[in-house]
Amino acid sequence: MNLQNIFSEIEKVDGEIFDRLAHVSRRGLFSSLTKKTIAVAAPAIMASALNKSYGQALPQGVKDVLNFALALEYLESGFYNTGGNLTMIPTIYKEAFEIIRRHEEVHVKLLRTVLGADAIPMPKFDFTAKGTFPDVFSNFQTFSAVAQTFEDTGVRAYKGQAPNLMVAPAILQVALQIHATEAAHAANVRQLRGQKGWITGGTAAMQGLPAVVNASYAGEENVVQAGANLASLLVGNAALKIPITMDMVTESFDEPLTKDQVLAIVAPFFA
Repeated sequence: MNLQNIFSEIEKVDGEIFDRLAHVSRRGLFSSLTKKTIAVAAPAIMASALNKSYGQALPQGVKDVLNFALALEYLESGFYNTGGNLTMIPTIYKEAFEIIRRHEEVHVKLLRTVLGADAIPMPKFDFTAKGTFPDVFSNFQTFSAVAQTFEDTGVRAYKGQAPNLMVAPAILQVALQIHATEAAHAANVRQLRGQKGWITGGTAAMQGLPAVVNASYAGEENVVQAGANLASLLVGNAALKIPITMDMVTESFDEPLTKDQVLAIVAPFFA
């Protein structure tokens, strides 16, 4: 992928990238560069442009969050790169998974560039999760179930780290933009699996998934938001024109996961 394509892909994730890169314009950045020069210098040019916008002088805590996010993006990118071309994926779903794969690659490139020399290397993976999903790349139902779990967990992971990025607003903004894209991935995968596009309750079974991934949904049964118990206020309230069920309450809010919770969930997938 050449440099202009990389920036175009990043712009899909971060629509305001060129606004923040006020010293850069598409024309100004590329007009004086030959294709050969771009091919050789792309990583350095991209790093320089982004570093001036996001900065490398970040608190260690922010770098830790970004490397945590990078580990999860490596996991997702590696999963889709391995499974993307397999014949077991129905033709009607191949395009959707290919688009998700490309998004995850863009996320990896962006995080690695912002982190620079502090970026962790890609680890090795075991997508069977130590034998828990032995047919993950031969059975589409297993593949799509693992994909859903990765996406749902990723959404909750980004949400859980948002408070730790408040000291770096530009980074927080991009993290939230990635978070929104991951949520779109999750809804897409859920729907192609015949599920609702959102999380209901706090068990894997309620998402059409095996109990082995319950940890990815723990806490989603929460009905208290901003100190208000919405179940008590809404469920069974005869004054409401439209009846509110417990499922509706839990579906209306997505809950965060802590770093430790996420690491425990994904640990089996790391070789």
